[in-house]
Amino acid sequence: MVTRAIISFDTELSAGLYQRGFDARANFESSILGRCRDGDFGIGFQMDMLERHGLTGVFFVDPMPALVYGPAVIDAIVRPIVDRGHEVQVHIHTEWLAFARFNPVGRLTGRNIGDFPLAAQKKLISLARDILVGAGAPRPTAFRAGNFGANDDTLHALAALGFRFDSSFNGAYQGHGCDISLDPGNLGMRTHHGVCEVPVSGLMDRASRFRPAQLCAMSEEEMRDALDHSATAGAIQFSAFSHSFELLSRDRAVPNRLAIARMEALCRTVADDARVTSGGFATLPGPPPRPGRITIAAPKPLRTLRRSVEQAVGHVAHEVRYVRDLIYVTVHSSRWGKAIGGVLLVLA
Repeated sequence: MVTRAIISFDTELSAGLYQRGFDARANFESSILGRCRDGDFGIGFQMDMLERHGLTGVFFVDPMPALVYGPAVIDAIVRPIVDRGHEVQVHIHTEWLAFARFNPVGRLTGRNIGDFPLAAQKKLISLARDILVGAGAPRPTAFRAGNFGANDDTLHALAALGFRFDSSFNGAYQGHGCDISLDPGNLGMRTHHGVCEVPVSGLMDRASRFRPAQLCAMSEEEMRDALDHSATAGAIQFSAFSHSFELLSRDRAVPNRLAIARMEALCRTVADDARVTSGGFATLPGPPPRPGRITIAAPKPLRTLRRSVEQAVGHVAHEVRYVRDLIYVTVHSSRWGKAIGGVLLVLA
């Protein structure tokens, strides 16, 4: 069996930036284009990398900011993805309802879609799908909850609306917003409440801790091992994810070179592995009537240690850059800063 590698990106504007006063354009540039002083590292950059390796990506687009900023910003997200032949599927961050000009579910608000009753979930998911179709996307067939915050009612709502797939089940979030009643020890696709659940893939980095297949969470080595384990086990899918802004540093000021290298390595691994093909949900086969159990790759302490060191070094490098930038600003904006700036630069 050939394993389908689904490389997906949660594509979303930032409610936090909105609260800080960012208008639609500034939020779009930071969150979607991934714009920083060194260039753009968002969805355009991600599609470029996928296409260099002959891969197709899935962009779970959150249309809820249309309730705040208007629909034009969602059109600007969807259009280039569709034009370049990648998939658009539904993503929802219900945090935006607190700021909406019009709340389609009355006074109800909540951080996660799973915080809402079934009828409200159906209304919100239906609205989100309609906004994406209105922006030019083909009718979506798959859904992922923002913050992976779905529950069983979410699946009932998706089934009633004709969705084939859900990808909201992430073992790392179970009990922390993800309340879908599935066994986290099984990474195989299976039908649950009328929808085919496509769990986020991953491995165990400790005896009792699941590590999801996310660019900022896994090293190149871990991602390769998780993909190899899925392909060897005969899994229908290997589901890895990232975000539209994840190739930037945490402060979004510069590119995150470690994350970029990890994405490049993942694309290269998928392209070079004859057991694996690339694609999305539009042509994904459903599970067999009695799907097999896909276990999670066991932890390897040295592998976990290597990733921990790698990420610590990356974090320190970023903090040093931040301190130097802060010193530069201080030196050039105050008299006393100029006096001690040279000493601080040496210490940094």
